[in-house]
Amino acid sequence: MDDFTWTPAHRAVELEDAEALARLLADGADPNEVFGTATLLTHAIDVEGDSALQSRQPLTVHTTAILLAFRADPQLRDPAGHTPMDVAERYDHQPAIKLLTQHIGRR
Repeated sequence: MDDFTWTPAHRAVELEDAEALARLLADGADPNEVFGTATLLTHAIDVEGDSALQSRQPLTVHTTAILLAFRADPQLRDPAGHTPMDVAERYDHQPAIKLLTQHIGRR
């Protein structure tokens, strides 16, 4: 998928554009939107993990945190059956694992 086929929310996640993502969610975008093979939350965690691997920079968690603040389901499986926690564990994304654990406990 190229960036011209993303939904606006998935495009914001792909670009790690936290401000655009927050605006879209505040304007009514579904935080549990599924597009292609990912939910917004599994996509966010994947992008954060992959970006850190490629750039060798520390993991970020801003898009994941925004989605959880807007009530994205921390246990919603993507079309392949992966949960956000599965994706976070694959990258050893400890900041996301901590956030997900806190939000799963609230449900």
